[in-house]
Amino acid sequence: MARQITDTVFMIRPSNFGFNPETAENNSFQSKEGAEETEKIKQLAIKEFDAMVEVMRRNEIDVIVFDDTDTPLKPDAVFPNNWITCHENSHIVTYPMFAKTRRHERREDIVEQLTEKYNYERRITFDFYEEEKEPVFLEGTGSLILDRVNKICYACVSPRTHVFLIEKFCLLLGYSKEVFFARDAAGEEIYHTNVMMAMGKDFVVICLDSITDEDERRSVVKRLESTGKKIFDITMDQMNSFAGNMLQVASKEGEPNLILSQAAYDSLEAEQKKELHSLSKLLVIPIPTIEKYGGGSVRCMIAEVFYPSV
Repeated sequence: MARQITDTVFMIRPSNFGFNPETAENNSFQSKEGAEETEKIKQLAIKEFDAMVEVMRRNEIDVIVFDDTDTPLKPDAVFPNNWITCHENSHIVTYPMFAKTRRHERREDIVEQLTEKYNYERRITFDFYEEEKEPVFLEGTGSLILDRVNKICYACVSPRTHVFLIEKFCLLLGYSKEVFFARDAAGEEIYHTNVMMAMGKDFVVICLDSITDEDERRSVVKRLESTGKKIFDITMDQMNSFAGNMLQVASKEGEPNLILSQAAYDSLEAEQKKELHSLSKLLVIPIPTIEKYGGGSVRCMIAEVFYPSV
């Protein structure tokens, strides 16, 4: 039977984390304030990263850490979930990135090590496809929220998430799709689905207000309800505090752990915290530097390792 959560993940320890003006072009969660303090930001990010790994390992989550390479410069290397996904059906998939500066993150040495360790039998590579002479992109589990048990792919369309590649992913991996548009309070397209939606084993956290089309919103809710997921509907303000950017993983003993940032946790109402805690142990991790300058939170930092059952 397919698993929704895994007990094994990998993360990239950053070498040159910092504000990336190219990704800020369509990531409203990033801030440029104080970004000129590059060395200070880099060191704070490494400290936050190491503390996060320590918390996860202390809770018996298997965390594989790869070091970022010093060159070429990769300010967003700490977010590997955008370029790779691993699947129980022996597939490993790599993706095309919107920002040119991020395309160096896709590392064949990591793919090879994971393939050898977990016996992946098929590699699928989404390259830089063109449709009507325009490049199209898909950024892993930033773009795709996967209900792995029910084989449903949820995705909000944006410059980083193109319908053509969503459909191609679903065809190749055997998923059905639920595609919609999501916008922030300013009316701008949300750059990644995983900042407004997080899929757990028994629940989903989602900012329904961001899906402005009523028919699309109803369709998403109906699909979620049909799978028996408890819906935690978060506000726009909570989404802006990265409450949609959580990830549930399992310990080696099978205990579910919900990883979320301090900012996300602080934004939740007391009843939301209580109900989430009833479904999963909460691992609250402060990563203010990474959130401020990277525009992503804990979920973006974690690439799940699903592998074929022995």
